[in-house]
This record gives sequence, structure tokens and C-alpha cells, in this order.
Amino acid sequence: MMNSYEQLDPHSSSPQQPLPAMARDTTKDNPWPVSLISSKFADAVDRWPTAWITGQVHQINARRSGQVYMTLRDNQTTTQMDVVFFGAPAYEAAKFAQGDLVVIHGKANMYQPRTSLSFRADEIHHVGKGGLMEQIEQLRKKLKGEGLFDDDHKVPLPAFPQRIGLICAPGARAEGDVITNARLRWPSIEFSVQHVHVQGPSCPSEVITAIAQLDADPSVDVIIVARGGGAFEDLIGFSDEGVVRAAADCVTPLVSAIGHEDDWTLIDLAADLRASTPTDAAKRIVPDVREELSLVSEARTRIFGALHNKVSTEQQRLSAYTQRPSLTHPQSILDKPQQFVKEARTRLNTAMNFMTAEATSTIDKLHATLTALSPQSTLNRGYAVVQKADGTVIDVANALTAGEGISVTLKSGKLNATVNETIMED
Repeated sequence: MMNSYEQLDPHSSSPQQPLPAMARDTTKDNPWPVSLISSKFADAVDRWPTAWITGQVHQINARRSGQVYMTLRDNQTTTQMDVVFFGAPAYEAAKFAQGDLVVIHGKANMYQPRTSLSFRADEIHHVGKGGLMEQIEQLRKKLKGEGLFDDDHKVPLPAFPQRIGLICAPGARAEGDVITNARLRWPSIEFSVQHVHVQGPSCPSEVITAIAQLDADPSVDVIIVARGGGAFEDLIGFSDEGVVRAAADCVTPLVSAIGHEDDWTLIDLAADLRASTPTDAAKRIVPDVREELSLVSEARTRIFGALHNKVSTEQQRLSAYTQRPSLTHPQSILDKPQQFVKEARTRLNTAMNFMTAEATSTIDKLHATLTALSPQSTLNRGYAVVQKADGTVIDVANALTAGEGISVTLKSGKLNATVNETIMED
């Protein structure tokens, strides 16, 4: 059987000379294939001992269940190493975050298909924060204490912005992502773009200036500070104190879209809205014209429906009015008043008749009484009334003297006489 590492002439099926057993024996005419030297590397790495190592978590990817991929950075230099966790250690490693200072136990591991060297960890412990991360944490606490991150400092985003101020690197993918996605959603949107360095020493000052310029432009409705993903050190400019204060002091609503969803900077805390990516910023700031048109269409349908229902209701009401007897037979309106007047007149006549009868009866009674007591009744029975000339009624004879004139009132008529003699009877 042919050795698995024996070479074959591509133009012949016969095997050529066997491969060298040692690396020092390889030649230009008889080299090792990549798979062989990768296998040699893997064999050598397998013989390395386990070790404890320490460093700062530079990047971490824990999106797959049971697998964590971490980039560990030396806390003093820029040296980095890939660290992998599988199984139970992965669940423990997933609790850590960028910037954590850790101690890890494990062993060097070679992924042969790519000849990729990494450190396979089986244990991890937290020992603090990395130097740079610790500085940012102290700055965060300071600014938080000043209230720069409080909700009452946040400004609501406009519902329908007409112009977006965009701060990004020249020719950056973030610029294209924001503009393309925004115009797909709202074609009429306009942009005022400020190009700046998004990493390096000049980054903070340029970002501060760009924020101030766009904030002073009255046509800008909202500002986006955008940058693609990168290492923690690449994003450090957006955790600069001046940049954070400029974002907090910005009157125009400001959105941060720095890095990817797992990345974070202090400007995210001061911004009025933090977007996970530049694309996410465009989608959250600009409304979707299709959705808005759909809402308008639905609103129009509801309005027309409400108007139709209102008109229909009023038409039914008018129809009901026209069917009322008061409109179909107007004279019926007078029926009740006429009936009321008729009944009132009947009641009034009855009352008047009763009152008249009662008054008549009273008068008759009074008339009978008066008649009975009247002097005329006495005269009617044959009596007379004698009076002196001055009208004094004489009821005794000695009240007169002979020769005195008197008047005598009879039942009918009156006569004058002279007293000849007065006679007093016992």
C-alpha cells in the first residue's frame, strides 16, 4: 500500500519518491504538502502543557449555544490571542463582557483544517477590569453622577424628519448603509453629511466640531453619528469625555450608531437614541413610506365609513321626521290644544254655573230675610209710620203736641196731617 504522504505525478499513476520524514530533509523537489506540516504542527502543539494565562477580554462571541469565541488581549501590549470554550466552560464564559480582566486555564489547540492556533480553555475567572476599560468605567460613573445620561435629557425624535445630519468616515460603508436604507423607506429624505475620522487622535475633536455644526443648522431635524464595527480600541474615540458632553448638550435629537450590537461606547448613553447598527439607525429614524401610505389609506377608509354612517343616520332621522303625523297631517298639531281648550271651557262653564247657582241661592235667601225685616212688609199688613216734620219716627202719642204737623207713610203713598189731640192709653 502506498504511504498516505507519497507523492504522485499528476501525469502518471506510478508513485514517486517517499516524502522526507523530517522537516530538515525537505527540498524544493520533494516538499511536504500543507496537510502534512499542519499535522506536524498539531502533533507538536498537543505535547504542550496546560497553562494559566491572564488578559483583557477584547472581543467575545457567545451567540452559539455551548460555544464561546473570545479574543484575549494582553493588558500591557497589543498582543492578542484567540480563546475557545466548549461545553460547560462556554456557559461560564458567556457571562463575561468586553473589557473584563480574566484568568483562564487551558491548553494550546491547533485547528488543523485551517492550521489555526488558539487556546482551548476549560476554566475562567474574573479578576477586574482592564486598564483602558477601567478608565472608561470611571468616566461613565462621573458623567452619570452629573446627570448627563438621565432620561430627562433625552429629546424625542421627529416623526417625519426632512433632513438628517450624518457624521461618519469618508467613503465608509456606514454612510452608504444609512443613506440607502433611509431613502428606500422615505425617498424624499435629504442629508447633510460631515466626514470625520472615526478613530485615532483626531477623532474626538472632529466629531465634536461636526456635532456643533449640524446642531447649529436649523434645517437638520436629527443627527446620526455612525461607524462600522471594530476593535474596542478603534471605538475609544466615541467614549471621549468631550464627545460625550457634545452629544449630551446637542439640542437637535442625536442618534448613536457605533459598531455592532455587542459594541458599546459612552456616546450611546448620552445620545437620545442608541441604534445597534447604522442600518438600524436609518430604519428607526425614518418612517416607511409604504406603511404610512397604508395608514393614510386605512384612515381615509375609516373617515369615509364614519361619514357614510353619519349621513345614513341623519337620513334615517329625517325620514322618520317626515313620517310623523305632525308633518303628514299638520292640523293634528292643534288637536291636543283644541281638546285642552274644549275641556277647559267645559270645566269653566260647569264652574261658572255652579258659582252662579250658589250665588243666586244666597241672594234669594238674603232677599227673603230682607223682605221679612223690611218696614214695607209691616206697612203691607195695614200699618203706617208716623214721623215728625224732621223725620223723627213717632212711637208714642205724647211725643206730639196738638197742632204739630206730621207725615204718615202707608202701604202705598204718604199723607200729611195736623195733630188735633194726643191721647195716651193705658
